[in-house]
Amino acid sequence: MGRDVSEGGQGMAKPTRRALLAGMGAALAAPTLPGRAWARAGGTPVDLALVMAVDSSASISKVMLDFQLRGHAAAFRDKTVHQALTGGPKGKVAVQLALFSGPGTLTTLVPWTLLAGTQDALALADRIDEAPGVAMGGNTALGDCIVQAVRQLDACPYSADRRTIDLVSNGFNNGGIDPRSARAHAQAAGVGVNGLVILDEYDWLEPYYRENVVAGEDAFVITAANRHAFADAFLSKLVREVV
Repeated sequence: MGRDVSEGGQGMAKPTRRALLAGMGAALAAPTLPGRAWARAGGTPVDLALVMAVDSSASISKVMLDFQLRGHAAAFRDKTVHQALTGGPKGKVAVQLALFSGPGTLTTLVPWTLLAGTQDALALADRIDEAPGVAMGGNTALGDCIVQAVRQLDACPYSADRRTIDLVSNGFNNGGIDPRSARAHAQAAGVGVNGLVILDEYDWLEPYYRENVVAGEDAFVITAANRHAFADAFLSKLVREVV
């Protein structure tokens, strides 16, 4: 299983020199993002609108990307998730699956899909299995991904009580908007950001995401030590987000 660390966890681990330089560059280049008022879209009411953003940058091999997508599909076949999806007041959740790498690259794999029961979840799992997982290469633009995902949530055709970005990556921000500015932008829009970090390259990513990326009162970070631990970690993360 993945290890779960909330925002109130241990202190920040010491980053590498490369990470510090990349973070400084991104911070200097980051624009000031305006605050956004919460605005619910029309349409069918749902308990949660969730954008699942999967890292497809140069640090992610085709094999790793396949593990990520298979882990997403497996989670939507799990009975625990089926129970969570229908356990809210409205009994419905809307989800979208996307890939990202450098600035401006968030690409939808599975568009907004309404989940109101087991059959909907199983059908989504099949669609994820059929989706073309393309390794994009390039930088890891966490901040840009968050900003673009907020736009996707603004365009969601369902009216959600909660709006969340589920961000999966094995890297730190090294291009585009500073993720600290982006998460402030998400919070102003009433959007939470959670993270699942794969620790196959950088063992200090857990506190980095907690301090720089995740957003919201109930925000959390879950870790997977490697690709083989990913499916269990994502399942745990998804259930916690939906409930």
